Amino acid sequence: MATSVKTAISMQEDLLIEVNRIAEELKVSRSRLFVLAVQDFIKKQESQKLLAQINDAFSDLPDAEEKIVQSGMRRKYIDSLGDESW
Repeated sequence: MATSVKTAISMQEDLLIEVNRIAEELKVSRSRLFVLAVQDFIKKQESQKLLAQINDAFSDLPDAEEKIVQSGMRRKYIDSLGDESW
């Protein structure tokens, strides 16, 4: 199990009141609520990074010139099949 480390943070009083209210509703300590919130934040950041990588991978779609070349290649391939029956 990982070692716990204490830290101090500063926040606006109205935010702290909301944190206390939510912690009470969830029946967890304020510390536990902060841990849950930070874990959730980290997961969302990782998901956004992964989504950006996926989008980058699929953003390399053929441009107009490449589409023309692909179409020509497709026709030549079909023509090369001739009258072969499958």
